[in-house]
Amino acid sequence: MARDPREVMEYDVLVVGAGPSGLSAAIRLKQLANEAGQELSVCVVEKGSEVGAHLLSGAVFEPHALDELIPDWKEKGAPLTTPAREDRFLFLTETKALKSPFAPPQMHNHGNYIISLGNLARWMAGQAEELGVEIYPGFAAAEVLYDDTGAVKGVATGDMGIGKDGEKTANYTPGMELHAKQTIFAEGCRGSLTKTLFERFDLRRDADPQTYGIGIKELWEVAPEKSQPGLIVHTIGWPMDPKTYGGSWLYHMEGNLVSVGFVVGLDYENPHLSPFEEFQRYKTHPAIRPTFEGGRRIAYGARALNEGGFQSIPKLTFPGGLIVGDAAGFLNVPKIKGNHTAMKSGMLAAEAVHELLSAEAPAREAVAYPEKLKASWVWSELHAVRNIRPGFQKGLWAGLANAAYETATKGKSPWTLHHRHGDHETLKKASEMPKIAYPKPDGVVSFDRLSSVYLSNTNHEEDQPAHLTLKDASVPIAVNLALYDAPETRYCPAGVYEIVRAEDGSDPRLQINAQNCVHCKTCDIKDPTQNINWVVPEGGGGPNYPGGM
Repeated sequence: MARDPREVMEYDVLVVGAGPSGLSAAIRLKQLANEAGQELSVCVVEKGSEVGAHLLSGAVFEPHALDELIPDWKEKGAPLTTPAREDRFLFLTETKALKSPFAPPQMHNHGNYIISLGNLARWMAGQAEELGVEIYPGFAAAEVLYDDTGAVKGVATGDMGIGKDGEKTANYTPGMELHAKQTIFAEGCRGSLTKTLFERFDLRRDADPQTYGIGIKELWEVAPEKSQPGLIVHTIGWPMDPKTYGGSWLYHMEGNLVSVGFVVGLDYENPHLSPFEEFQRYKTHPAIRPTFEGGRRIAYGARALNEGGFQSIPKLTFPGGLIVGDAAGFLNVPKIKGNHTAMKSGMLAAEAVHELLSAEAPAREAVAYPEKLKASWVWSELHAVRNIRPGFQKGLWAGLANAAYETATKGKSPWTLHHRHGDHETLKKASEMPKIAYPKPDGVVSFDRLSSVYLSNTNHEEDQPAHLTLKDASVPIAVNLALYDAPETRYCPAGVYEIVRAEDGSDPRLQINAQNCVHCKTCDIKDPTQNINWVVPEGGGGPNYPGGM
């Protein structure tokens, strides 16, 4: 199919992604330009239908970076209205909940807030627009553009109105080229364009493999007598086996709302494991179930999160651009928080870019950005907890013992533990691992995947090429099914992947229900041969998470 000419728009700085890091970068850029009396054009593109539509987070929010970025955020109406009041940390067995007499120091949340990250981003977008930032939701950045020297010169948004057959439909609209002197990639975890930058510029050469978790979340309206705004509960233990990293959160918000979720480390070994089913099983625990009985589940979603930490941070700059936020991997895993570090990374990137563009002879690469990071509290915070997540590679008990030591020494141990393998390398053969018998959903506190996806408000234009692509169409049956019993049918929390057979059980094939995809990126991460490649669908497609999520 011949490509039509694309309209070109020029900016000083382009930001890809309207999450906390991207919006912080845009706001800080305009603040600096205004202070200097400069004209600086800043554009943000966002693949979600609106700002916040694809944001999924617990979230207990540490306001450190927001205090620095917008000191008068309270007066400006930032949606931080539920202060953290009580921390509980539980170890679950199948029938009991053992309460720790104290929460781990990283989970002390005094001074933090239980928030909707989507609502915070919507508010931040308003602050950015007041400063003159242009924000375009519903525009999916589908391609990185390069100039004749090989430097990044911007991105192209995806064409709209391409049919499943690859041909133009009556609704065809060509994408746009957005050119900029510097492009800030703030795509979030496992960004589809960021992944290509890692390869083109060899940015992960000196970093450990990134490792991930999948976080699956629901929002509930609970009975008023069960609502305890400000209560924060974290658990470890059941239903995870001692070799598998995982745990839960349960956050009480205002309005009788409770955010509940479960994280499973994607370095798990058993291909029969289903993170979605583990989450549903968790809610049936005698210490958890009463919170939800008599309540109403109102939203559902899932998202991968970076767990590699300090050792897995890649090179962050390249000619023409830089990477911020969870696209780079700034999550503090023991805290289960990454929004404050993401925001600060965006702010520091903005300062480096502003300095670069203000120079008499601007360079192509904002090399001051990583130096600013290394001098900031982000670097020292992540360095101090660098050994905690990799310590769990030897199991729960070794991980807890190591975490206690690292916490007691404040991360000053003379060694650094490393991640040796990518998550796609850790699955063992299905024949070597026990099958897991998951209970049927009861429709009261546990549910099936398709009814859950319905609550995510996920929508994709049906007549478009599938954005879940296979490098080799034979691999799902010849390798994944034959050796691992089709793990994609279990690790996907949205029922995207399905093995379909003839009536007599023969002739299996993989069916991809791309319209169900909630953009969690788990398939792109966990597929054992890395045969699945997640690319952006048409702009505006995917989940539409409501306020509160």
